[in-house]
Parts: sequence; C-alpha cells; structure tokens
Amino acid sequence: MSKFNFKVILHIIGVLLLFNGGLMLLAALTSWLMKDGVTFEMTLSAFLVMTLGGFMMLVSRNHLAQIQKREGYLIVTLGWVLMTVTGMTPFLLTDSIEDLPSVFFETMSGYTTTGSTILNDIESLPAGILFWRSMTHWIGGMGIIVLAIAILPLLGIGGMQLFTAEAPGPNSDKLHPRITDTAKRLWLIYVSYTVAETLLLYVAGMSLFDAVNHAMCTMSTGGFSTKNDSLAHWNHLPWVQYIIIVFMFLAASNFVLSYFAFKGKFLKIFQDNEFLTFAKFIFVFSIIVFIVLITQVDLTNDSFDHPEVWGKIESSLRHSLFQVLAIVTTTGFVTADYTAWTPFMTIFFFGLMFLGGSAGSTSGGIKVVRHLLMIKSGFLEFKRALHPNAIIQSRYNGKVVSKEIIGNILGFFILYMISFIVGSLVFGLIGLDFENAIGVAASSLGNVGPAIGDFGPANNYSQLPWLGKYWSSFLMLIGRLELFTVLILFTPFFWRKN
Repeated sequence: MSKFNFKVILHIIGVLLLFNGGLMLLAALTSWLMKDGVTFEMTLSAFLVMTLGGFMMLVSRNHLAQIQKREGYLIVTLGWVLMTVTGMTPFLLTDSIEDLPSVFFETMSGYTTTGSTILNDIESLPAGILFWRSMTHWIGGMGIIVLAIAILPLLGIGGMQLFTAEAPGPNSDKLHPRITDTAKRLWLIYVSYTVAETLLLYVAGMSLFDAVNHAMCTMSTGGFSTKNDSLAHWNHLPWVQYIIIVFMFLAASNFVLSYFAFKGKFLKIFQDNEFLTFAKFIFVFSIIVFIVLITQVDLTNDSFDHPEVWGKIESSLRHSLFQVLAIVTTTGFVTADYTAWTPFMTIFFFGLMFLGGSAGSTSGGIKVVRHLLMIKSGFLEFKRALHPNAIIQSRYNGKVVSKEIIGNILGFFILYMISFIVGSLVFGLIGLDFENAIGVAASSLGNVGPAIGDFGPANNYSQLPWLGKYWSSFLMLIGRLELFTVLILFTPFFWRKN
C-alpha cells in the first residue's frame, strides 16, 4: 500500500466543508429575507457542516504541507463526494425531498452542474431551498477545488496538483505563473459575469430572486430553474432568453479567453482554434435547427411581435439558438420540448449531448478541443496513407501537438464511450428501455440535464428507480471530473507502493 498523506487530505476537505457551510449561510439569509419559514433549518444545516469542517481541520492541524498527485486525485474525488453528502443537509432538514436516493441525486446533479431534477413542483419549494439548489450549481461550476486553491498558501500548501486534477478540459492554461493568482482571476471573472447577468435579467423583466438564481445556474452551465417550465416560463419575454444565450456562450468558452478580452488582447481570442471551432459548431447547428423549425414546426405563439412572417422567423431563430447552446454547453435550460418537434430533432439533440463546450470552461461533455484534435488526426491519417515517408504532425494554435497528447485524447474518448455503453447497459438491467437508457446515460455522463424519451425536457427524473438515481449520480461525478480523476481510484496500481 502506497503511503498517503491522509492528514493533508483531511485538512483540505475540512476547508471545503467550511466553504460549503459558509455558503449555506447565504441560503439561510435568503430564507430569512424571503420569510419562507425554513430559516432555522437552513441555519442549522450551515452550522452542522461548518462544525464538521472545523473538526476535520482541527484533528489534522499538524499535517505535512505537501501534496503529491495521488493525494490530489483523492482530495478532488472525496472532496466532491463529501461536499455532495453535506450539501444534502438543507433538503433533509426541511423535508423538501422525501427519500434518500432522490436527495442524493438532486444534490449531486447540483454540484456536478448537470441540472437533472426529480422535483415535480419546483415552485412550491421554500425560497431558501431554491437558492441553495442554485448555489450548488454555482459552487460546482468553476470548481470547489479551484476556490480552495486561492487560500491554500495561507495554510502553507501548494495547489498545482489539485488544479491539474480538477481543471475542466485537457489543457489548463495559466493566466499567471502562480496557480493561486490564476484561481483568483478565474473566480473574479466568474463572479463578475454572474453579477452582470443578474442585473441584465432583472432589467429584462425577471424578479431579482429569479435573476440571481438563473445567473448562477447559467454561469455554471447547470440548468436548475426556479420555475416548473424552466426558461419556457419567460417565452413572453424574449430578451430574457437572448441574455441567457449570450452568457451560456461565455460560460462554455475558455475563461482564459475572457481574461484576454478584459486585458484588450482580442487577437488572441480570434486566433484560438477551439474558440473558432466552437463558434462555427453553434452557428451551423443552429442553422440546421432553424431550417427544420421554420419549415416544419409552428412556434409563433410565443413570439413578441405578431406579424406572421417576422413572428415565425424570430421565434424559430431564438429557440434554435437557445436549445443548441443549452445542450452543447451542457446547461440544460429548456424553452420548448425539442423531442416533440420532429424525430430528426430528437436524434440531432441526442448527438449534441456528446459535444460539450470548451476546455477551461464550466461546461461538461467531451469538449470541443478533443473533437477538433481527433478530427485533425483522422484527416492526417489519410495524408500519411498517401505519403508514408513524410513527417506529418498535428498542430493546434500554431504549435505541434505531441503524440502523447493525441494518445491521451483518444484514450479519453474511448473511455468516455465505454462509460456511456456500460452506463446504458446498467440502466437496461435496472429496467429502462433502449431509448431511455441511452438518453439518461448520455445526459448524466455529459452533465447535460434533459435527455430523451421519458426523461426529456417536458419531464423530470422522478420516475427513475432508486438504484438508477445512484448510478446516474455516479455517471454525473465521473463526467464532471473528466473520467480519469475518479476512475483511477479503482485501479490497483494507484494504491501500490511506488
């Protein structure tokens, strides 16, 4: 058995739980301001979680301030699981959700920014609970580990290993040589976007409470809503949906590019291969959906202007952009039931669940950069077949991509597809039919939210069997943490001596 520095693991997870409990106090404050009747339960939840976190820090105070890669993987995975377990406390103490599998599912869906829900009447929940659901998204969005990295130097601990293990996507470009400063800059951008979106949604017609919740859920590419109909509730306020379209795009783009934009380095943005490919994907897919809607589906009932031609064009364009972005970015908001449009649309949106946003963003999925490099590698194989003696190399942003990186990406893709197949088979064993099994597996693994079949945009996950809720939660976790981080813990060599 390899020797692990368990005290430092315990200490850092204790810090994470303190954060978790501290943010619960914000939910308790919201509960008090909204006078929803559960302020005591929310405050007690925060106290219990903070006490546990403080106790863990206390018993591990004499730790060796050193983290190796193995500790990094354990901290990320165990930290995420324990954040989820403690994050269940407000739901349990307020009796907002009845059974334990459903509470675990809802909370894991929050922290992994999946946005799947088992709730049948969201609007009947206390305001504090609705705020806490959105907060779990917001915490998980940029990464609870990155947040902790910003304060690790105060504890005498370096955090590079954690950032490597948790950072979303195959690359983790640094904005600054010191990882602590990188984390601070990422969070500053994240918070700034959240505040800006809140103000814009409020001006556009949402209540302040709804605006805050939806801003948190958009920037985390989560998908929880305060309304039973999700964003379809505001179909009469198109500017609300247009604002969310913009921020879904920003949230699913590499946050490093946002930093460059704030520094005035716009050329770097338009030289980034992944960003350009991501934008092209959104444009092309939206045009495809728009053509289907304009020719086969009538959506004029929710248009904000009544002339027939303009109303049909505007409504079709808005729903096309919104739903393509919601699925590709894995945000999962819905303005309409895309599975009811045409059979082609059901298959089309199912395929989009495997795309994902950009690396270095809050979105889930495989990520655009992986697809881009796999496609480039595939075309290069044609060239190598014609010119076997030529030296032909893959390039990304003007730089040669090593064979090791290409191998890692191909390995990730194969592992992702195996996880999807195994995930579907397990759902089949539990009792789901083919369409439901592949839909829930793809949605859970990609952290998308709505699926197809009985678990599509018009429904929720309440009818999923209890075992299916735990299995779906596991898929959400490995999908959110990029597969390797979690699955490596199940390999025997991870636990062997060096």
